[in-house]
This record gives sequence, C-alpha cells and structure tokens, in this order.
Amino acid sequence: MKQYSKEAKVTLVGAGPGSADLISVRGLKVLQQADVVLYDALTDTALLDEAPEQTPKIYVGKRCGKHSFSQDKINTLIVENAFIYGHVVRLKGGDPFVFGRGSEEVEYIESFGIPVEVVPGISSAIAVPASQGISITKRGVSSSFWVVTATTKEGGLSKDFQFAAQSSATLVVLMGVRKLVEIAREIGKYRKSYTPLAIIQNGTLSNENCVTGTLKDAVRMLDEIDLSCPGIIVIGDVVADHPLFFEDAIQRVVGMEL
Repeated sequence: MKQYSKEAKVTLVGAGPGSADLISVRGLKVLQQADVVLYDALTDTALLDEAPEQTPKIYVGKRCGKHSFSQDKINTLIVENAFIYGHVVRLKGGDPFVFGRGSEEVEYIESFGIPVEVVPGISSAIAVPASQGISITKRGVSSSFWVVTATTKEGGLSKDFQFAAQSSATLVVLMGVRKLVEIAREIGKYRKSYTPLAIIQNGTLSNENCVTGTLKDAVRMLDEIDLSCPGIIVIGDVVADHPLFFEDAIQRVVGMEL
C-alpha cells in the first residue's frame, strides 16, 4: 500500500444533531484541515463543502433498509485512508460517544499506532427535543433523564428500559421509531397510558417534524410519521408543554364526541 509523506492521524468529529451550523467551532476548524473525510448518513452533507476542495469525501453511512457499511469495514477504511492520505476526519452525527461507536473506532485505530483525537459534538438526544421547545428536565416535573437506544446487538429492547420506565425521569429513545408500539407497550407496564409522548424527525433541519400524543396513541402515531426516516422519541410529562400536545388532545376529544 502506497503511503504519503504525511503523518497518519485521525480525528473523530461530532457533527452535531443535524443542521450544519450546529457543529462546534473546533470541529469546523479540524474539518477544514482534513486530508480525507469519512462521513455518516446522519451528517449534513453541506459540511463537506467546508473541507478542502481536493479532499476525498467517502460515505460510510449505516441506514436501516439501505446499503450500509459494517462497523468492521468502517474501521478498516479509517486506518487504510490514514496511511494513504494522512489526516482522516471521521465525521459522525451527534456526539461520537453517544451511541456512535466512537470508542470502538478509537480502540481499533490506536491498535495500529495511529494517534486519535476526539472533538465532542452536540448530542441529538438533548438538542432535538430542545429545538421543539421540550426541556428534558424541568423543576417540579422531571429532575433527570435517561437516554437509551432501541437498537441492540440482540435485536430486542435494552434491559435499561425497565429501570427507566419505573422512574419518573424523562425518557429519550434513539433509533427506535420502527419499534414505537413495542416501546410504548413496554413503558406502559410501569407508566400510565396517558403519559405524554413525542416523536421528532429530521431534528434541527428545515423539514423537522414533530408528532405528539400519549403512550396509548402509539399505533395512531405510526400513521403520522415516516418510518424510513430516523427520529427521536421523548416520553414524559415535559412533553405536555409542547403546544401540539394540547392541540392534539383537543382534536382527540372532539373526534370522540363526534
């Protein structure tokens, strides 16, 4: 394999929750110095314009139902491109260490003696609810929050769901849109059926969409979202502050009366 004279190194950069202008200043500066960029499906492609024009940009996204790269393949590509080009910027959606497998990539890269730096990113788990005016903590309502993923190696729900559901904390679920009914049913074992629920897709982007309801509305809410698009599920009383929650509640009551 041909190796350039540049020193091999890798920087994992958190691209933020969606919109290109939510990347950190440090992350932007690193991107502008990249010799090659490997980017994810959930990163705004407008960020690629910030890298030097001659810099190769390689897509290594993982999306359900579409062609995707395995984590092993991504790890290999990072190392190969570091030895070929020099400075690899691994651009990852949200924060690299929040369900982003960032630690796995760091361990693999360092096993080849390649130095790695990490630039944290704004996690979608916090930023996307905030973009809809949903505060995941609120005095007198919710003093803590859980962030869990609905996608595990085994294909089932994480055991942490039970612990989270039994608490009064806000529950933020990533990568769970396709399992919405299963999630609502599991949480419903411990929380009341009228517990507020929100699904936010394309968070922080111009086409952001938010659907609200309660745990018992999960089946109905499936018809109002795009199952091919990832999203964030927020469960807890803080969702009741969202203006749409009351509008939807009124429409449901009117519909029942008719």
